[in-house]
Amino acid sequence: MKIEEVKSTVRTQRIAAHSHVKGLGLDEAGTALQSAAGLVGQKAAREAAGIVVDLIKSKKMAGRALLLAGPPGTGKTAIALAIAQELGNKVPFCPMVGSEVFSNEIKKTEVLMENFRRSIGLRIRETKEVYEGEVTELTPVETENPMGGYGKTISNVVVGLKTAKGTKQLKLDPSIFDALQKEKVEVGDVIYIEANSGAVKRQGRSDTFATEFDLETEEYVPLPKGDVHKKKEVIQDVTLHDLDVANARPQGGQDVLSMMGQLMKPKKTEITDKLRMEINKVVNKYIDQGIAELVPGVLFIDEIHMLDLETFTYLHKSLESPIAPIVIFATNRGRCVIRGTTDIVSPHGIPLDLLDRLLIIRTLLYSTSDMEQIIKLRAQTEGLQLEDTAFSRLSEIGTNSTLRYAVQLLTPAHQMCKVNGRTQITKDDIEDVHSLFLDAKRSSKHLSEKNNKFML
Repeated sequence: MKIEEVKSTVRTQRIAAHSHVKGLGLDEAGTALQSAAGLVGQKAAREAAGIVVDLIKSKKMAGRALLLAGPPGTGKTAIALAIAQELGNKVPFCPMVGSEVFSNEIKKTEVLMENFRRSIGLRIRETKEVYEGEVTELTPVETENPMGGYGKTISNVVVGLKTAKGTKQLKLDPSIFDALQKEKVEVGDVIYIEANSGAVKRQGRSDTFATEFDLETEEYVPLPKGDVHKKKEVIQDVTLHDLDVANARPQGGQDVLSMMGQLMKPKKTEITDKLRMEINKVVNKYIDQGIAELVPGVLFIDEIHMLDLETFTYLHKSLESPIAPIVIFATNRGRCVIRGTTDIVSPHGIPLDLLDRLLIIRTLLYSTSDMEQIIKLRAQTEGLQLEDTAFSRLSEIGTNSTLRYAVQLLTPAHQMCKVNGRTQITKDDIEDVHSLFLDAKRSSKHLSEKNNKFML
């Protein structure tokens, strides 16, 4: 088989609205470049976000909140996702929309607290006794079934492990054999088995087998060094919400009545404050002992104006708690009535006492040249080819309507181009789809002109 025949699967993944955003696009001095890392323009907002990233990395931002405010389609969500990219995948990032809190199953405040806890990571370092090595033997020992009958049961399993220093043969419990089967362990795999819990982890195939085939899907790992039986530091990343759920879930029996009882229970169950306080005590104890490290993540709440007065009040308490993440709000509203009231008007629909606690980053409308650069980025991300005149026309349409509408015309224009037997999108293709689809401004104008033709 030739390597050229193997097609890459990288581009087959779904392209989302912000797939092109890879970071904030700042230089070493923290100055925003005009176009970098998938972001264009909004220099002041990006530089301010860069300072926030530095504060988060130095752990001086915990319990504080940030507000991204600007008109629709000015890159607020893109900047929030760029902050997450800059922080890396080890820092928890939990996105949500303001309307998510209105659930029929659990309280509004419970939804907020769940997302707060999802945004706080805990890095646990444990020193465990493990048996680690390349599997040289895997033999289950069968015995007669003590319950009678013709079948046989596994009494134990013999596993041979080899490292660079020596070999060891282990006689293990039959329950570990089940774990070995779940991990699909074979002779030649590198594994480790925890001495206390019996948990099995397959690390990969030993690299001595790497020359078996020209093309492999396996991950090869070197032969472990040292003894088979050793002490190893294991790092585990969990969120506080993971701990809450693990401790809140009742451990029912295996009988039919217990299983039926668990099926009949509602899908969502609220976690009590008492349980969370107990978990916080244990977490603080681990932190004091140096076993664990708290990693404050980022909670991003889009459309913050959708929250009501009760949830805003609850946010005060949550932001001031000792264990709190960094919270980023985003809104496209100006002065409007706070939800849950009838006559209290406030900037962005947020109470003034909460606004006073926020650092506010303003996003501005894009210029025509900025829009053209963003459309070029999106076309490149989606693998589309456009003529220069098509880019210019799309940026004009974006200026007159919205950037989102201009970007949405790309895919229909590509389809129109394919129907006409071409691979490059022209200005005529853009004009055709622009005449077929309406933007919000033209649609509302049509409604006002033909209002008497529509039903009330």
